[in-house]
Amino acid sequence: MSTDLPSRSRIVHEALRGAGIAGDIVVLPDAASTAALAAAALGVEVGAIANSLVFWSDGEPLLVMTSGAHRVDTARLAERLGRGEIRRATVEQVRAATGQVIGGVAPTGHPAPLRTVVDEDLATYERIWAAAGTPHTVFPLTFDELVRLTAGTVVAVV
Repeated sequence: MSTDLPSRSRIVHEALRGAGIAGDIVVLPDAASTAALAAAALGVEVGAIANSLVFWSDGEPLLVMTSGAHRVDTARLAERLGRGEIRRATVEQVRAATGQVIGGVAPTGHPAPLRTVVDEDLATYERIWAAAGTPHTVFPLTFDELVRLTAGTVVAVV
């Protein structure tokens, strides 16, 4: 199955298996580069989409896994984390930090581990969906699996 996936998604697939996560990567017929598009394609609530947003803070990337129903309040998040300013990463910073493109950033499969924050509201969903390295690929997992996979800090992001 993984040999039929795009190369970035194969990397994500291997990382998922290495972490003991069994959910299969789904290839969507159309790009789902936003939470709304992904939710529509999967027939789920937009809040069940785990958006992978890359920010820049204190000289390093910060991956925020947020519910698709939320917009991250960067000032509040910085305060909660005890960090300096948090701002959106540039396209180049996202690619360098993750090896993936905006709209398809997975929570795993990066060149090096990223400090990660996981939106506490994702815990309200039995199953959540995340990008799998491209805008055309996604995979299911549980909140607990996402936290374990990313070694993320669970916090309110709004």
